[in-house]
Amino acid sequence: MRARISGAILIALSALCGASQAQDYPAKPVKIIMPFPAGGGFDIVARIVAKGLSDQTGQAFVVENRVGAGGNIGADAVARAAPDGYTIGFLTSGPLANNKLLYKSMSYDADKAFAPIVLVGEIPLVFVAHPSVPVKNLAEYVQFTRDNPGKSSVGHAGNGTIGHLALELLKFNAKANMLAVSYKGEAPALADVLAGAIQATSAPIAAFVPHIQAGKLTPLAIASTSRFPGLPNVATAREQGVDVEASVWAAVVAPAGTPKPILDKLNREVNAILLTQDVREKLEKLGVVAIGGAADKVAERAATDTAKWKRVIDAAHIAIE
Repeated sequence: MRARISGAILIALSALCGASQAQDYPAKPVKIIMPFPAGGGFDIVARIVAKGLSDQTGQAFVVENRVGAGGNIGADAVARAAPDGYTIGFLTSGPLANNKLLYKSMSYDADKAFAPIVLVGEIPLVFVAHPSVPVKNLAEYVQFTRDNPGKSSVGHAGNGTIGHLALELLKFNAKANMLAVSYKGEAPALADVLAGAIQATSAPIAAFVPHIQAGKLTPLAIASTSRFPGLPNVATAREQGVDVEASVWAAVVAPAGTPKPILDKLNREVNAILLTQDVREKLEKLGVVAIGGAADKVAERAATDTAKWKRVIDAAHIAIE
C-alpha cells in the first residue's frame, strides 16, 4: 500500500513539475534546426513560424540550417539533442518518412527518435508540360505517352526526390510510357522544360506558379486531394481519373523524451500562428497549404507516406548510396 501511495505521489509531483516546465518555457532562446539550405520554400516557412513563436513567447526562436544527405544530417542533430524543448526541428517528409526507404543506412530511427509537435503544411506537386506538347491535362498526357511510347521525356529534381517518386507512381498506376530524366535539383529541370528540351516535369508547385500564370507552361494536374488555392482552375490528378497524389510536407518535432507539457504548449502556439490570416496569405504565396491540428497527425502522415512510397520505391528499385 505504501508503495502504491509513493508511486501516486511521484506521478503527481511529475505532473506538477511538467506543468511548471511548460509554464516557464521558454526561459531562454530556442534553436529550430532546418535540414535544408536557407532560402528554400520550407526554410522560409520555418522562419515565419520562428518569428511567430518569438513574438508570442517573448523568447528568440532561431533557425539553424544543418544541410546534407537529403535532410538526414539535420534530422540526426535533432534526434541527438537534449529533450528539453530548447532544440527542436522543422523537418520535412524526406527525413521523417521517405529517407528510411531510400538510404541504405540511417543514423537515427525516424519512427522513434522524435516527439511530434504539429504538422505545419504541405506543398503539393504539379505536373507541367511545355506548350508545344499537344495536351491540355494529365489524362491527355498519359494517353499521349501511350500513343508515343518512350518518346516523351519528363524531368525530375534527382534520384529519390518527391518529383521522381511521383513520376514512378504515375507510370505504375496510369501505365504512362515516358522516359524519366534526372537533374541535380528543380532549377535545371525547370529551365529545360521552359526551353522545350524536355516535354514535361513534376515538382513541388511553388517554383512553377509564375510560369503557369504567364502561359509559359501548361499545367497538367495538381497531385493533391484538393485543388491548389493559388491555381483554382487547375484540376487535380484524381479529378481526371489519374490515381496520383504527392506532396512535400513539413512538421515541427522535438527529440524523443521531451516533456509533454512543452510539446503541448508548442503545438498550441504553432496552431495559433497558422490560423492568422497574414501567415496563411504568406504561405499561399510560397505554394504552401497550412495544416496544423493535433500532434498525432504527424505520425499518421508519416505512416501513410511510408506505406505508399515503399511500394513505388521497391517496384522502381530506387536507392541512394
